[in-house]
Amino acid sequence: MAKITANDIVKLKHEGKPIVCLTAYDFPTAATVEEAGVDLILVGDTLGMVVQGHDTTLTVTVDDLVYHLSMVRRAIKQALLVGDMPFMSFQESDEKTMAHVGRMVKDGGAEAVKLEGAQPETLARIRKIIGAGIPVMGHLGYTPQSVHYFGRRIVRGKTAAQARVLLENALALQEAGCFAIVLEMVPWQLAGLISRALNIPTIGIGSGVECDGQILVLHDLVGFYRGYSPKFVRKLADVTASMRAAVQEYGELVRGRRYPAQEESVALAEDVWEEISRLEKPTED
Repeated sequence: MAKITANDIVKLKHEGKPIVCLTAYDFPTAATVEEAGVDLILVGDTLGMVVQGHDTTLTVTVDDLVYHLSMVRRAIKQALLVGDMPFMSFQESDEKTMAHVGRMVKDGGAEAVKLEGAQPETLARIRKIIGAGIPVMGHLGYTPQSVHYFGRRIVRGKTAAQARVLLENALALQEAGCFAIVLEMVPWQLAGLISRALNIPTIGIGSGVECDGQILVLHDLVGFYRGYSPKFVRKLADVTASMRAAVQEYGELVRGRRYPAQEESVALAEDVWEEISRLEKPTED
């Protein structure tokens, strides 16, 4: 099948086809996600939590994103590859923002980038990135990089004033040229309203079924994360339990000298072993 582009993601909305998105952070998981047929793969700054073991996403660097993007890039042939812009990678200046985006695209292989928020400076930098020919995905609602301001897992848009701001910000991101917007932890009615108001797709995470697509952190979906699991996660597998059981069984086999079996071992030809065995000296008293 043909490579999916940002324009194809927009086209899916207008065709009424839900957009399937997931995160991935390394070659084997990205290859599996790609084989399953998702439309978009995000190398998210969530890697700071589910891969690196930090409490927030704030520690992730551009170097981290480039490293993980490059692994994922080698695994995928069809899905659109989007890279998260880490905390403070786009807030400081236009020059540094473009340098960081350039690294993520040239060295990491990203085909689009995602930025949180819709502040005037962010909108201006989104236009600049798009002007360089790089598609941009927005992110509104709960924005994890603002954890110290909003707190954790705070639903946004629960009041009329907040809802008005979210809608205005979504329209501003569309006007700036974003090809899609992630809506995180937004009440489903408001997420539906925003989705209908936009010509570009919304990608929901904890924002209800009326979004144009959905995204989850892969580790949450398959039960391979020991941290907090939000209400909106539907765990469809338990990789942690399966892996633990396999490792425990392996330990029992090794300790019982039942692994490896002879058929799992490499053997010498009989004549070669006969010659080599003569080298074995008897133990001296």
